Amino acid sequence: MAPVRVLVRDDPADDDRLTPRDLEVLRLVAGGLSDGEIAAASVLRPATAETSASRILSRLDLRDRVQAVVHACGRGLVT
Repeated sequence: MAPVRVLVRDDPADDDRLTPRDLEVLRLVAGGLSDGEIAAASVLRPATAETSASRILSRLDLRDRVQAVVHACGRGLVT
């Protein structure tokens, strides 16, 4: 699997609904990380990483993590 490059660019038009931590978790979700890997990378508990990912889906009105990846790519959060 090719590594995902993460851009440090926040798009305020859409992501007013997301906290800086949410944006960080969204980038990691888009990178294909599991809840455990997100937790380790973000200094969170795995359950907290899962809750954060669920909250992001809810705030952005997305069904699943695949839509979150598409959203993140469309917003230029990952390339």
